[in-house]
Amino acid sequence: MERIEAIKRIAEQLNDELVICNIGFPSRELYHVKDSPTHFYMLGSMGMASSIGLGLTLAQERKVVVLDGDGSVLMNMGSLVTIYNQSPENLILVVLDNECYGSTGSQCSYAKTVDLLELAKSVGFKETFLLKSDVDYKNFKNVLETKGPVFVHVKVDPGNADVPIIDLEPEKIKSRFMGEVKRID
Repeated sequence: MERIEAIKRIAEQLNDELVICNIGFPSRELYHVKDSPTHFYMLGSMGMASSIGLGLTLAQERKVVVLDGDGSVLMNMGSLVTIYNQSPENLILVVLDNECYGSTGSQCSYAKTVDLLELAKSVGFKETFLLKSDVDYKNFKNVLETKGPVFVHVKVDPGNADVPIIDLEPEKIKSRFMGEVKRID
């Protein structure tokens, strides 16, 4: 399955959750399939989506879904340990694993040799999911209802969708997202 299709299937089941999306093409793909003020599109800071998501979960009670990539998680593996030890019940970390750094030229990542789901379990994540079939995606609501922290491993094909860049200025992305964060708190 292409990453954009996985993002679409997940995004269709999101309602009012706050979403932090990994840099580059994943953000562009999410923006293309379902734009929302509840989405924070990262335009830089590779490897930091999980850390930003963790900070957000600790600052408020709303459910936070982080759409991250295998390369970014491998770049900042300390975030998995920190997430587990902080144990935010409102965090879902979705790792879209295409075994490459898709936004920087599709160089291979070590996800070819490291099982990220087993890595998350070994860190201590008790709530883990593997999405690979149509049934798994249809049941993403079960993931959303699970008390976190939750780790979701999504295997996707390498490649980026041919979608335009996000036509919002970074300040606009930030201000509308912060408006959504403040709306509920």
